Amino acid sequence: MAFEAIQTALRVVYPPRCTLCGGLVDSEFGLCGPCWRDTPVLAGLVCDLCGSPLPGEETDGYARCDDCLRVARPWQKGRAALIYKDNARKLVLALKHGDRHDVVPLAATWMKRAAAPLLVPECLFVPVPLHWTRLLKRRFNQSALLAQAVSKEVNAAWCPDVLDRVKRTPSLDGMGMEARFATLDAAIGVRQGRRVRIQGRVVILVDDVMTSGATLAACAKALLAGGAAEVRTLTLARVVKDA
Repeated sequence: MAFEAIQTALRVVYPPRCTLCGGLVDSEFGLCGPCWRDTPVLAGLVCDLCGSPLPGEETDGYARCDDCLRVARPWQKGRAALIYKDNARKLVLALKHGDRHDVVPLAATWMKRAAAPLLVPECLFVPVPLHWTRLLKRRFNQSALLAQAVSKEVNAAWCPDVLDRVKRTPSLDGMGMEARFATLDAAIGVRQGRRVRIQGRVVILVDDVMTSGATLAACAKALLAGGAAEVRTLTLARVVKDA
């Protein structure tokens, strides 16, 4: 009773605000109506390997987007929660570069829904790693925050440091697809002390955004080489052509 009274008092003094615009909303970590309207949540038929939206109705078959038909993916399934544009882009950038950790609970609810086709018993959530120099500068790994939050939402295990950036790579911004893949070649490995965590398990690899898939591919190859039975990918947002 006392705790509920304190919560009520706090809501009066500090009412819930929209995560994007700061307007009043009904509950914590939510969006107001206008911001929700401009947030491109993925639904309907999507590519089974990356989550990109596809024309047509949902099917029990395995749909593929043009990119995933052209580029071999070392993972077996993939999903994304949002299209990387409009408010989705604002949310990703707020988390990644604005230290807006309050984005994580909201993102986790969308990613939980997207993750449903990926989940199997005893799966393990693993984030895409940052090189230690970037982690030192940024102070947190946004992919690890997302992996932790989503794993908690779906009651699954997670491990923040399975993967290691064994070499620092330049920013991939502005690079073409071939250059991205070449840059990340042999840049990521599995930590020796963490191999036991992935042996024979389905690993759900988590990142904030998928563009070309080069980072996810490097991570997936490392996980498979380290003993994972299968890798599936989950991202908060997917970059889509003409979006």
